[in-house]
Amino acid sequence: SHFGSSRLSSSDRLSPGRSASKQVSSRIIQAMPVKFADIPKEATAILNDDYVVSGYVFKTKQKTSWAGAVFSSQVDLFPDDKCATPAKLTWKLPKPFGAPFTIDKLEMDKGGKFKLEASQDAVLPGLKVECKTDLADFNKVVIVDTYTGIKDAQCIFEFKATKPMDFVAEATYTKGIATCGLKFDAAVLKGGLPDVGARFASGPFFCALMATKGLSTFDLAASYKATPEVKVAASCQATAKGGLGSAQVGAVCKGLYKVKVAMDGSACVSLKHDVAPGFSLLGGLKYSSKGVTYGCQLSIE
Repeated sequence: SHFGSSRLSSSDRLSPGRSASKQVSSRIIQAMPVKFADIPKEATAILNDDYVVSGYVFKTKQKTSWAGAVFSSQVDLFPDDKCATPAKLTWKLPKPFGAPFTIDKLEMDKGGKFKLEASQDAVLPGLKVECKTDLADFNKVVIVDTYTGIKDAQCIFEFKATKPMDFVAEATYTKGIATCGLKFDAAVLKGGLPDVGARFASGPFFCALMATKGLSTFDLAASYKATPEVKVAASCQATAKGGLGSAQVGAVCKGLYKVKVAMDGSACVSLKHDVAPGFSLLGGLKYSSKGVTYGCQLSIE
């Protein structure tokens, strides 16, 4: 587990020559810096991930013997009467044809549109450069520079290749049990306020607070590892003008069974079953004022 247990093992108990403060610090897990959007993920993943409550999806992922290339596909079954099996195809090609870069994603969706993402992490120590394009409009080419050369910190600068001032920048820093971060775009040069966030993880407890949209919207998320198999989580969003706008609570057991209830009166359940190694089923159901919806996803890897 990411947080571990609050109980002390025999190696953690007081022993001659080992101070209590050193033992406490040894039990604090030093987290790595994360992307700004992932600051609350430890809790929000419990509430938002793996809820397939509408439609039918078939996913496959296959690693090939050709230079470690990975092929993935996703088929949405019976979404409408026009096409019964629209698919999305994705390739990942590490060092294609010996090239000094990696194609992280080459994707074609059901409409025949493409996405290409390539990266190079040997430009400078600690610097990773990514390029993203739709292979159609050069003005939409995006460059992403990620720098991790400063201990316990991560800085990301994303901008359009043809318009560098159209950018988004972020930085996160981790110290002990805390991670803090900020994110901003060109509006900050005209007096705009950045987004800020912080997270704290200690033992089975986790909490995160995000302030966005000019420090006018606040998101709070928290989770608690009740037992080795059960985690509970809650989140809410409030605005400076409108007050509390949404809230939800949920739980996950063994990473397979999930349930959540939201402030709007909706409720969701999710069940994952590993039929065999690399063969899993994920099903979900949602009840709301609009009625009941359900969905299913079959994954083969």
